[in-house]
Amino acid sequence: MNFNKRTHNCGELNLSAVGETITLNGWVAKKRDLGGILFIDLRDRYGITQLKINPDNKNLYDSGIKLGNEFVISATGKVIKRESINKYLPTGEIEIEVTNFEILNESETPPFNVEEDVKASDDLRLQYRYLDMRRHTLTDNLILRNNVYHIVHEYFKNFGFLEIETPILMKSTPEGARDYLVPSRVHKGKFYALPQSPQTYKQILMVAGLDKYVQICKCFRDEDLRADRQPEFTQIDLEMSFVTQEDIFQISEGFFRQVWKEIMNIDIPTPFRIMTYNDAIQTYGSDKPDLRIKGEMKIHTITESLLNSGFKVFDDVITSKGTIAAIKLEKQEVTRKSIDGITDFVKKLGLGGIAYIKIAKDGAVTSPIQKFLGEEKIKEIISNLQAEPGDTIFILSGDTKKVYPALGNLRLKLAEDFKLIDESKYEFLWIIDFPLFHYEEEENRYVGEHHIFTMPKDEFLRLLDSTSREEIESIRANCYDLVLNGTELGSGSIRIHKPGIQKKVFNIIGLTDEEAKEKFGFLLEAFQYGAPPHGGVAFGFDRLVAILCGLKSIRDVIAFPKSVSASSLMDNCPNIVEDKQLKELGISITKS
Repeated sequence: MNFNKRTHNCGELNLSAVGETITLNGWVAKKRDLGGILFIDLRDRYGITQLKINPDNKNLYDSGIKLGNEFVISATGKVIKRESINKYLPTGEIEIEVTNFEILNESETPPFNVEEDVKASDDLRLQYRYLDMRRHTLTDNLILRNNVYHIVHEYFKNFGFLEIETPILMKSTPEGARDYLVPSRVHKGKFYALPQSPQTYKQILMVAGLDKYVQICKCFRDEDLRADRQPEFTQIDLEMSFVTQEDIFQISEGFFRQVWKEIMNIDIPTPFRIMTYNDAIQTYGSDKPDLRIKGEMKIHTITESLLNSGFKVFDDVITSKGTIAAIKLEKQEVTRKSIDGITDFVKKLGLGGIAYIKIAKDGAVTSPIQKFLGEEKIKEIISNLQAEPGDTIFILSGDTKKVYPALGNLRLKLAEDFKLIDESKYEFLWIIDFPLFHYEEEENRYVGEHHIFTMPKDEFLRLLDSTSREEIESIRANCYDLVLNGTELGSGSIRIHKPGIQKKVFNIIGLTDEEAKEKFGFLLEAFQYGAPPHGGVAFGFDRLVAILCGLKSIRDVIAFPKSVSASSLMDNCPNIVEDKQLKELGISITKS
């Protein structure tokens, strides 16, 4: 097909091109007939340029009237200065006085208007993703994603990292989310798994002596979806030999500093703040605290100050070794309706109710528990939290494992309701010293808090031989999460590299020698041949790009995402396959 190829794109022309004859190729975004003059917004991924067709060229004008939205055209004409400048467009000072155009392809009437303020439902946009991606909002997200890709490659190359691909078809292993399974035609009855991460492979690479590995890799997890989850997602995966936790932090922080400088032109301070898991839980009620909240709104444990208070509710909590803790909302008008809403919120979190102490601007104190605690205890609580006139204190009591997370959730709710989050900030934070194990009551066994290849901290190694639940749950791991603005952006650890330590970890989670050999025999065997001390981290690439784009959901930074039901509405997958294909695989489908 012969057509006039573009001399410029639709986002680059300005006053310096006035008088030039140019050709643009693109899609008709909008058509307007104003006083007999036809104006057409022509769009490509670079921008929008206005075309002008005068009525004195009747054939051209009549042809232009027939153009529909999303027609693909090639237009040739002279660049002229616009009479009415559009200051919202980079090309808004010029327009093209068209002398000729040709239709390269027509379009059916689109199911929705391709515009930035799109009115279509999420499902409709996903079904017609190729139309949705013509919007510059989505295009710009994907361009930014591309730019971050290049930074990853260049940054780690400069530090001597090797980009190495790991298999997509691998062995199914326990722990973590459900695997996506792929049946083998050659080995009927056997299955590959899609990798939840390249964890075992990157450790094998360290055993092989390839001491600096990095990869932008695809990962797959069959789990319930939400805004920051997809069944297939991308992460920046890296591993290093002969390193400590501090080395991992240093290389990671340098990467994020470069990303924020090149993408946002912001100098983020390093080193990042570091906080232990216990401090995060007891201070913010979360292992991924948002530090942008005005005044930080920290949790204060006040159990000790309420010993023998005489208030039965609190006394019973203390007797049962529970916790009483509080947070302070500063200088906000808290109404009766607000308190009722907060009470309902807390009840949904599994706690009976919430107590409060409200200090009026004139210093007068109002509290439903004052009659039980007495004026002196109320004053002591106010003093402990350094509360002032205009502040309100919220108090929760009960099981320690419920109180801190509930206050953490309440902290976020109050910050959102009263608009206390500084959206301009980027607060990076390392959380360290996670528990190595946690006990799954439903399964009646221990599981790895991060994963089962995480090295315990040296001072806890002796407890790997313990049978005490209290001691096993007290073991702290040499692992870490990177948190940004309340979102877990990455996770990593120093790995176990000695077979004896790995065997003890397997024993604690109930994995027999036979099961360990079946699931991880290749890794354990590799460890017999001189595994170096090593560690690494993986960062959520989709989450990173979403944050840079100012989005809460990762869906709009992925070209072809799945819906919340893990389906692709555009190409209708997953789909039913022919019986012939199933027969080749030795599989039959049973109806549940």
